[in-house]
Amino acid sequence: MPYKSKRLIPLILLTAALFAGVLLLSPQQLPVLNAKLLHITLGGVIAFWMDVLFFPYARPDYYLINPDYRSARPRENDADVPVVMGYRLLMAAAMLRRAVIVGCAMLAVALGM
Repeated sequence: MPYKSKRLIPLILLTAALFAGVLLLSPQQLPVLNAKLLHITLGGVIAFWMDVLFFPYARPDYYLINPDYRSARPRENDADVPVVMGYRLLMAAAMLRRAVIVGCAMLAVALGM
């Protein structure tokens, strides 16, 4: 099942714009700053896709009651995006796992430059 989310498009466009900035602008420190931002952004994108590839059956959205959560209307006194009963802790763990993987990869790239 291919991943159809469009939420990474702005980050990919930002990465492309930063790369174009590195190529086009060449004051002394601006290219260095752009290159570092490019690497950090690229590290986050790569880490996200690594999480998707390494944990294909443990994506946070698999624990939702309605997979089409963007058009779902929340019930009164319930969460905005309802989770299947008994799987709230697993969804929280999956979201935390993804955040830790992406954050650590971005930090590692930032420290390695």
